[in-house]
Amino acid sequence: MCCFSGNVKSVSDTSIFCRMGAQGNQVVIYSMALETERDVAMILPIPIQENRDEESVEFINLKLAPKLFEKLDRAFPAILPRGGTLGATFGDEPKSAALEVQSVGSFAASFVPRIRDFDRLDRQFRIESSVWESLPQYQDHGFVVFKLKAGKQKVHPMAFAYPARDREQIVFPTVHIHDGKVHAEAEFDHALYCQSESGEVRMNWQESVALAGGYVNEATTRGTIRIDEHVYKKTIQGLHENEDLVVPS
Repeated sequence: MCCFSGNVKSVSDTSIFCRMGAQGNQVVIYSMALETERDVAMILPIPIQENRDEESVEFINLKLAPKLFEKLDRAFPAILPRGGTLGATFGDEPKSAALEVQSVGSFAASFVPRIRDFDRLDRQFRIESSVWESLPQYQDHGFVVFKLKAGKQKVHPMAFAYPARDREQIVFPTVHIHDGKVHAEAEFDHALYCQSESGEVRMNWQESVALAGGYVNEATTRGTIRIDEHVYKKTIQGLHENEDLVVPS
C-alpha cells in the first residue's frame, strides 16, 4: 500500500516494479486493487534530484498492459498466489499556478516538485502538512500524484520515470498512509519486482526462469521493462516497519 489523500475501504494485490535506467532515471510501475467511497489521490514520495520542476517526471501510459504483473508472475512458477486486504494546506504563501494535470491511461496524474507545491493541487488530493512534518525523511522529496475515481477497481499499471538522486539505489515507494496517520509499523501484502545488477538482489530475490521478453511485450510495456534481462521478485507480507524499501541498483 502507499499514501492516500483520504480514507480508503481496502487495498490489495499491490505490485511494484522498479529498475534504474542507463541515464540515472528510475522507472517505477505500480498496480493495485482499490475500493474507495470517494475520489482520492495516491501519492508516492520519490527521492528525485534537487534541480527539478513539474516537468521532471515522465508519466508512461500502460493502459495497453493491464495484466503486466500477471504475465510477469508466470516467470516465477514456484510463487503461490497472494491474497489479503488491508483494511492540506501548506502555509500562507502566495497562490501559485495550478500544477499540470496529465492524462495517463485511465487516470490523471501530476508531479508535485516539493511539499510547498501541494497547495497548487485540489484540496481533496492533498495530505495534511502535519503528516509530512512527521516524516522528515521526505522533506526534500518530490511527489507523484495519481488521481483515482471512487468505486471498486483494479487499477491498470501506473508508470513513471524520474532522475534519481542516487543512481546506486533502487527505491520502492512502500511507505503507508491510509487513514491520515503515520504508523510506525504497517501491514504489507506486496509483490516487488526489479531488474538489477546487484549481487544482493540476485542472492536474496527469486530469479525469473527466463528473460522478461518471454512474458511481456516490449511495445505495450513501452520500454519500462528490459525484455533481454531476467526479473527478480520478492514478496513481503505481514507487519513490518513502515518505510520505503531500498536495494542496490
